[in-house]
Amino acid sequence: MGHRYTLFTGQWADLPLEEVAALAAGWGYDGLEIAVSGEHLDAWRWDDDAYVRERLDILERHGLKVWAISNHLKGQAVCDDPIDFRHRSIVGPRVWGDGEPEGVRARAAEEMKLTARLAQRLGVDTVVGFTGSSIWQYVAMFPPVSQDVIDAGYQDFADRWNPILDVFDECGVRFAHEVHPTEIAYDYWSTQRALDAVGHREAFGLNWDPSHFMWQRIDPVAFISDFAERIYHVDCKDTKLRVGGGRNGILSSHLPWGDPRRGWDFVSTGRGDVPWEDSFRALTAIGYDGPISVEWEDAGMDRLRGAPEALAFLKGFDFGPSGASFDAAFEQ
Repeated sequence: MGHRYTLFTGQWADLPLEEVAALAAGWGYDGLEIAVSGEHLDAWRWDDDAYVRERLDILERHGLKVWAISNHLKGQAVCDDPIDFRHRSIVGPRVWGDGEPEGVRARAAEEMKLTARLAQRLGVDTVVGFTGSSIWQYVAMFPPVSQDVIDAGYQDFADRWNPILDVFDECGVRFAHEVHPTEIAYDYWSTQRALDAVGHREAFGLNWDPSHFMWQRIDPVAFISDFAERIYHVDCKDTKLRVGGGRNGILSSHLPWGDPRRGWDFVSTGRGDVPWEDSFRALTAIGYDGPISVEWEDAGMDRLRGAPEALAFLKGFDFGPSGASFDAAFEQ
């Protein structure tokens, strides 16, 4: 059996779910990784039977399935410090409320709990998302930051996320944290520290998205092998590096997406520097059998071209291991 391919709907939240489903089905996707964003999913309606059935009916009409849903935007606000104007634009009025920071964090945490309940109602066992981080602002370590401050940041993460993960356990759902700059786990060592902070509990795992490893110079293939038991979901997005020439750096100089002066940019899957074949061989080696989700982000390409092209590209790696050793013929 080959992989199951899904389209992540986060970058399509300006369209109704019905329209996104029709597009994805027409391109040959097997399902959707549905974002709790826009009109696509509302976690606060998790206990509304008619609403849940209506969402599933949309998929069924187009011959699609759902194996994972995501809630990156509200997860971001659970731990973030500062909470400011940036969050108002992503969390929505229900979570934003009056904008008082601790209230925003509390309502974001509540929505993440409800997202686990919604996943259970949809028959889904994985929620993909962000955690936020109270210590990302100190990543440059200047002005100087003591180790006590960093330790407190990981404790803050554990204190805020363990009650959320308790609900995930109750619902039989896992959280797949996307290792990503601005989060509590953003590279190899911070991922180890985050897992330690929550006691390596099963409810907390990882979403493997290689695009964020590439510009940090982290080996995405080794990451799969080293965190094999924690890879709960796979998102496919590509990154093109342009750090040569002595001018372009990895911090990208406050330049907008698509600006050629950036040291790197997200591009449609298959058009960047991710070692996709080695990555898929590594996923096969660890026994990953979950969905392969396409996340389209490319400032230089129309998504109506990028999404079907990415699917066709990834299907080129849809092969399993050999059923026999290549040198078996010599064992006569």
